[in-house]
Amino acid sequence: MPIVKTNGINLAYDSLGDESSEAILLIAGLGTQMIRWTISFCQRLADRGYRVIRFDNRDAGCSTHFADRQILDFGALAA
Repeated sequence: MPIVKTNGINLAYDSLGDESSEAILLIAGLGTQMIRWTISFCQRLADRGYRVIRFDNRDAGCSTHFADRQILDFGALAA
């Protein structure tokens, strides 16, 4: 699985379709793995001529996990 390394974080991703085609980046939301976007859905987009890219958010799937860090209080952040 390809990995992008930036700012000390590894993000795992994959892509379908022609690399020279217009890209669609699928972002599944906080802490979600790329498998949230099913292969069949991604393939349908690729069949329409797009390059489809999906990724594991940090702390999910094959991307960097921060188990040594305090968990954020998302209720407090939203307020």
